[in-house]
Amino acid sequence: MKIKVVLLGLLLNAVNVFAQADYKPSTSNLEARKLFQEARFGMFIHWGVSSVLGHGEWVMNERNIHVSDYKHLQDFFNPQKFDAQKWVATAKGAGMKYITFITRHHDSFSNWDTKQSDWKITNTPYGKDVLKQLADECHKQGIKLVLYYSLLDWYRTDYQYWTGRTGQGTGRTEKGDWNNYIKFMKNQLTELLTNYGEISGIWFDGHWDQTAPEGEKDRSSRLDWHYDEIYTLIHTLQPQCLIGNNHHLSPFSGEDFQMFERDLPGQNKSGLSFQEASDKLPLETCETLNGSWGYNITDTKYKSAHEIIRLLVNAASLNANLLLNIGPMPNGEIQPEFSTRLDSVGKWMQKYGNSVYGTKGSEIKSQTWGVITEKDKEIYLHVFDSNKTEIIIDNFPYKPSKLSLFNVDAALNYSFSKGQLKIDLTKVARDDFDTVLKLKVKRK
Repeated sequence: MKIKVVLLGLLLNAVNVFAQADYKPSTSNLEARKLFQEARFGMFIHWGVSSVLGHGEWVMNERNIHVSDYKHLQDFFNPQKFDAQKWVATAKGAGMKYITFITRHHDSFSNWDTKQSDWKITNTPYGKDVLKQLADECHKQGIKLVLYYSLLDWYRTDYQYWTGRTGQGTGRTEKGDWNNYIKFMKNQLTELLTNYGEISGIWFDGHWDQTAPEGEKDRSSRLDWHYDEIYTLIHTLQPQCLIGNNHHLSPFSGEDFQMFERDLPGQNKSGLSFQEASDKLPLETCETLNGSWGYNITDTKYKSAHEIIRLLVNAASLNANLLLNIGPMPNGEIQPEFSTRLDSVGKWMQKYGNSVYGTKGSEIKSQTWGVITEKDKEIYLHVFDSNKTEIIIDNFPYKPSKLSLFNVDAALNYSFSKGQLKIDLTKVARDDFDTVLKLKVKRK
């Protein structure tokens, strides 16, 4: 019987992918992809009722908290210090161009006034729709808004938890109607794309709950997620809205960007990124500012501004955005440890941001001294190694015409012979985080 169920799931998944094979993005969608790729830097916000426990967003699963107990958190979630203006201003001040906000994580709690569930923020003592406030502020301050939405669910009974890899210890015994769960998700997505103005993207997560563990050869889904219906719904309601799915697989038809969790494209240090980087879709790396996604009161492993800037530049050199996560406290405040680091990054971006925004990855791969980003007839050499006295690049693919420090017009000396570019750094003023050189070139 189990074999028949698995075979049926594989068949449905194959039909599902086939059904989307004729997807052709609209003109507005293609333009949105271009703007997304040029943005290069965004803020991820993991926040919700789970933050009350101060142990990250996976606490319900990790502690096997039963639904009957977990639902009491709704009575304690009262983020009186939530300030949408401050959240958006913090992102904007850091040089970020978009925010990806958790509307519903795996614990199923909705951060908006959904009509599809009573398990939502407007039924807490706080009682307000934080998504409405955040969306209004993003539109006011010119920050794009992407909405994270969890496909898997540890709370509802109509999610087929018994076939999933997580959430089996939350006390559910009823096995509900899968089609009802699909309908529930479609109705929620319709609300999100109808009631909150322009939405720049939907960021799906959780597909992997119904696949074989990472590393196994067969990673096909055990369920039919109805992506043809869901993706068509999104692109119909808002054609420009980009769809990404954190399934750790090659992009499915109907998806508009590809993400990598805790990895740069082409790397798999986290053990999550087995997929190859697409050469057709915009790319994004998501990473945490400390070690956790949601608020974790004991996690003090904060990345320095130095590490964040290098992570951002490394991502850009591989043609990818950096989506950097914060997990605000349950009272709605952003931790000062996050704010101070983002402020430092923002000051650097004010000076050097144009060596990141709108750039493309370089065919010149990572060097021992740093990396390269490119834009039109300029390439930017990001020198991370402050002790390096000389740069040598063999087989340099362009003809250089002028070298200078970024935002400084005075020319610097270099030599170029038989395809070898050589730059003397002994008299070059260094930046504490990343010394950026601008080299004008003639492309072949």
